[in-house]
Amino acid sequence: MIGLRVFRAVAGATIAVALLGSATSAVAQNAGYPNGRPVTLVLPFAAGSGTDTTTRLIAKELGTALNTTTVIDNKAGANGSIAASFVARAPADGYTLFVTTNTTHSANPYLLKNMNYDPIKDFTPIARTGDLPFMLVINPEIPANTVEELIALVKKNPGKYTYASGSSSAIVSGATFARLAGLDMLHVPYKSSPPAMTDVIAGRVSMMFTDVPTGLPHVNAKTLKALAVTTKYRSKIMPDLPTMDEAGVKGFDVTSWQGYLGPANLPKDIVVKLNAEIRKIVERPDIQKELAGRGMEAFSGTPEEFDAFLKEQLVVWKNLVEGAGIEKQ
Repeated sequence: MIGLRVFRAVAGATIAVALLGSATSAVAQNAGYPNGRPVTLVLPFAAGSGTDTTTRLIAKELGTALNTTTVIDNKAGANGSIAASFVARAPADGYTLFVTTNTTHSANPYLLKNMNYDPIKDFTPIARTGDLPFMLVINPEIPANTVEELIALVKKNPGKYTYASGSSSAIVSGATFARLAGLDMLHVPYKSSPPAMTDVIAGRVSMMFTDVPTGLPHVNAKTLKALAVTTKYRSKIMPDLPTMDEAGVKGFDVTSWQGYLGPANLPKDIVVKLNAEIRKIVERPDIQKELAGRGMEAFSGTPEEFDAFLKEQLVVWKNLVEGAGIEKQ
């Protein structure tokens, strides 16, 4: 019996040492992360989208901070589900990250009948990077200069006007507008905002709700006409543009956010390192100014704050989708 006890004690100690050694080895391996290996940032939207243009600026600075190369991988389609599913199944080693918005992590659970990823369980929150305000833009040939004039025009011509969408925010915004204003319009969905905007500019579609980064250059070039922003308060980037609520569509409030996530169970030390570097970048005045020029209101916070925010947004977007009367597709 004594011999058996001794054997068990020795075996237990051996296992404990092995586990401790394994944990220590993992920490040591992550200590130099990313150790010169490229870090891929997967995006759910096409090149030229608001998320794409703002991420490229942050990604460049992040690569410098980590002393490595950052690679942008645009996986547009299926309302961002293709990209989300890809990251959810990637190794949790910090070399595949997801830069996404409320499309994949707030709205999709209420817009899609079939989802092969869980927005909470399958991901590790790293850092929120800011908000991407949306605005209503129309083809400049449409004889309306305000939301009120647009509503009157559409009501006089039921079924004639159309609205495009290239994201969940655009889908929900368009449906909310039609429902609150009592409009009869046809919805024309696209994989991403750039091709949708191309058709609005060409006059093949009447209007759309788009993120400010994607639409602002076209508004400045007068190939699109901006009528209002979708947020509760006016945008700091376009302070002269009224909110939809101010323009007469009472109760309209749709805000699009952006942030970084990794696959589930991303090691804590990697999360802490990435969060620290992303926050340093986003909080720099020069970067905030550049992002503002691209239509993004930049700010950040802790992984814990981002986690709580993600869970809150699921409730917010559930109410938005149900309020707009949108059925799951």
